[in-house]
Amino acid sequence: MSDQAKQTETGTGWAVGSLDGIGEGPGFRKIRNELDVKEFGVNAIVMPAGFSAGMHWHDQQEELYFVHSGQIEITFGDGSKHSLGAGGLARVDAATPRAVSNPGEVEAVYVVVGGKGGYVGRDGRAPEGVNPRAQAEDTNPDHDGQHGKGGANPAEADAQL
Repeated sequence: MSDQAKQTETGTGWAVGSLDGIGEGPGFRKIRNELDVKEFGVNAIVMPAGFSAGMHWHDQQEELYFVHSGQIEITFGDGSKHSLGAGGLARVDAATPRAVSNPGEVEAVYVVVGGKGGYVGRDGRAPEGVNPRAQAEDTNPDHDGQHGKGGANPAEADAQL
């Protein structure tokens, strides 16, 4: 298989794929089903320009929205509206009504992760004798040694989840 997975490939304890490999055109990309995710819900939505989805809420599932590309507007039950572009994030309690629309001129792609039951804490591990902090090397000459807000090293990212 090439370096960039298009179609879903699975192994013992893992799966890789791409949004393009899951479907095409507007609509849901059921990532949870495609990659056999068991512990949380996750979907991607490809929303055409000018499209609005109806207001909804959940009984139990808190959601996190991540805008991959384009622009979305999220409206909450209290009437507040927020515009999110690529990289934008929104967390929404289960019972909070929300509606998503695409006010932009191009399609928007966003990922929604939902879960219940709470954060399990920092339980990442590395093999014995391996320092996960020493594995990442920043080769970008424009970086000044800081790795985003708070200075977290990308090598520590998996261990911090």
